[in-house]
Amino acid sequence: MAALAVFALAACHKEEQAVEGVAKKAETVGQKVQANETQLQQERTALEQIPLPTKSLYIDIHDPSAWNNPFLSVGSSTITLRVLLPDANPSQAGRGALLRPVAARRQDLELRPTDLDKAIVAIPAGAWPYGRVIAIAESFSATPKDRLVARRNVEAAIKQLNDLGIVVEEWPSR
Repeated sequence: MAALAVFALAACHKEEQAVEGVAKKAETVGQKVQANETQLQQERTALEQIPLPTKSLYIDIHDPSAWNNPFLSVGSSTITLRVLLPDANPSQAGRGALLRPVAARRQDLELRPTDLDKAIVAIPAGAWPYGRVIAIAESFSATPKDRLVARRNVEAAIKQLNDLGIVVEEWPSR
């Protein structure tokens, strides 16, 4: 009888420890979720300095080379972010000419999908001439076997961008 009582007491103690472990894990997960929400709110706040998009400025643009806002090309393992930085010279004289070529202001960055939000927040406000809208397409160089993974990455990127308050203009891949 005494052995049975000791066994029952030990079993109850182990069960209490398991419950405490689950409670600690839940608390840790709750803290991580709260930290992620705080970070997302900070990123949204940083992007609020960029005005809402003006669709009339970009409705007729269908070629990635003519798109002046940030552009994402999503592959199976990386995302290419193309940014056209604003011209530092306010003068209209010589804009786009030999001494001030547009290509010199173009930046292509290779990103991991997990770093997309940090990269978007780091883009200067002057690189958004159409407002807070970004074009996205599957990578033109994706192989047929990588298409499914690339498509999933496109959908994840769209969700991430929408969570940041950015309008997404999805383009078909070529």
